[in-house]
Amino acid sequence: MANVAIVGSGFIGRAWAISFARAGHDVRMWDQSPAVTGGARDYIEGVLGDLATNDLLRGQAVDTVLARIAIVAELAEALAGATHVQENTPENLDVKREVFSLIDRLAGPQTIVASSTSALLPSKFTDHLQGRHRCLVVHPINPPYLIPAAEVVPAPWTSAETLEKTRAFLIDAGHAPLVMKRELEGFIMNRLQGALLEEAFRLVADGYASVEDVDIGIRDGLALRWSFMGPFETIDLNAPGGVRDYVDRYQGIYSNIFPQMLRRVDWAGDVMKTVEAERSKRLPRENLGDRQVWRDRRLMALAAHKKKSDQEFGQ
Repeated sequence: MANVAIVGSGFIGRAWAISFARAGHDVRMWDQSPAVTGGARDYIEGVLGDLATNDLLRGQAVDTVLARIAIVAELAEALAGATHVQENTPENLDVKREVFSLIDRLAGPQTIVASSTSALLPSKFTDHLQGRHRCLVVHPINPPYLIPAAEVVPAPWTSAETLEKTRAFLIDAGHAPLVMKRELEGFIMNRLQGALLEEAFRLVADGYASVEDVDIGIRDGLALRWSFMGPFETIDLNAPGGVRDYVDRYQGIYSNIFPQMLRRVDWAGDVMKTVEAERSKRLPRENLGDRQVWRDRRLMALAAHKKKSDQEFGQ
């Protein structure tokens, strides 16, 4: 098993710590703010209890997984002997460059250094490093202990060996890596999610649908298929002759509406009044925290169901 260093121990760092410790790795967590790490173990222990209830700890006891996670006071202590570093500091380019400089200087030469950034290209904060070949982005879909997909994004100088080791490491930890061939703004997931959100805001702003109608269309429609199939498999199965047959039959529909989809709506403009009012009516703002807990527990139930289904159907 590997030694993993978590640099930045907020919600994303804690989530990664759960995922890696569950996989059997020893995890050392560090954050420049003692207040952040202060409640980390209690938070993690609570999550582990819920995961155990849903049989999502690989048959391990909560105490066994928790014992693999240590909070350390010094960055050098977290990095000592680490084979994988997962950095989770704020989405600030100057901060990333400074933190990666420290890690590059303190970590062993074979240590892979991954950032959880959801927006910054790895080339922007690793170009100055002597060990830049072992640096890349591993962006989780939060929380990673429930959602296995993780984007692996190389800089132009990331070595093929680093990519392969990272891919294998993630798979062993129960993740489903999306290994990009080269870096791109937004990576894969934010570009796909962004395209959907752009259309959702347009439909509401132009008065074609309510916020809840759009949510119903995804929640009770497309997402049911998307929970176990991607868009390419979906269309491959939606025409008698497969994906080419689908394109022959239906591409015209999408080419006709595409020009209408090129106009942006300012999400923070007038449409936000509608979106916020409708969402607040369905969920008062003071109940957001409780609903977030409900979301995570529903994700746990879904993850448990998918695990059982994959075993039954040999996936």
